Amino acid sequence: MDLARVSAHAPRRVTGEKYDAAVLIPVVERDGEAHLLFTKRAEHLGEHPGQMSFPGGGREPEDADLEATALREADEEIGLRPEEADVVGRIDDIRTITEYSVTPYVARVPDREYAPNDDEVAEIAVLPVAAMLDPDNYEHERRDHPHYGEVVIHYFRVDGYTVWGATGRIVVDFFELTTDWRAPERIDPESRAD
Repeated sequence: MDLARVSAHAPRRVTGEKYDAAVLIPVVERDGEAHLLFTKRAEHLGEHPGQMSFPGGGREPEDADLEATALREADEEIGLRPEEADVVGRIDDIRTITEYSVTPYVARVPDREYAPNDDEVAEIAVLPVAAMLDPDNYEHERRDHPHYGEVVIHYFRVDGYTVWGATGRIVVDFFELTTDWRAPERIDPESRAD
């Protein structure tokens, strides 16, 4: 995994959505191997309960910018202090069916115990990138969406967890930028939404 590609990348910005949000893609080095840190959303949340996600959420008026949003949310959700995150850059924004433009930031973070905020996070999972890239752990399907037409849904199944939806799409974009892995099917980025 080459995180220098993130620093050199000129990310595509999505505009025109009702809401702005940001997520942090936390990269953990464990036993010499790259891992990604995910949260499992609490079951009582109104949007996407129980789904795997990256720490993040909607921009608040006090946030200086979207990077500040991602760092604030990571602190609130898992106790990752902003000064612990070595932000290397951002990747392309995505658009969601809930009218959000989501900006993903990539950061190296320490390999330590994190404390899930029970109000938002049911569990924290640190998944090995090598396992996520294993073709046996990946699948996709095409679906017709009532507003966006044909979409491709990506599924990464590792250690009993399934990463899919908007988070799966962010993972695809991240892997395609930082590794030689390519999704077998894609839809034009301008028309995609989860």
